[in-house]
Amino acid sequence: MIRWIIVIFLALMLISWFSPFLQRLGFGKLPGDLRFRAFGRDWFIPLTTTIVLSLLAGAISKVL
Repeated sequence: MIRWIIVIFLALMLISWFSPFLQRLGFGKLPGDLRFRAFGRDWFIPLTTTIVLSLLAGAISKVL
């Protein structure tokens, strides 16, 4: 279970690093992606984007 938590954490980090590029492709603005301001910071939790990119990566790994 700890392995899945680490994988999810790393996926969220990668998505947040690549979010400017992904936003140009339309990711990050999907229904289910959360944006809010708390404690003086803008927070972004890309739930739907993470699921879509995970499905895409799984489909690519099955093909290859």
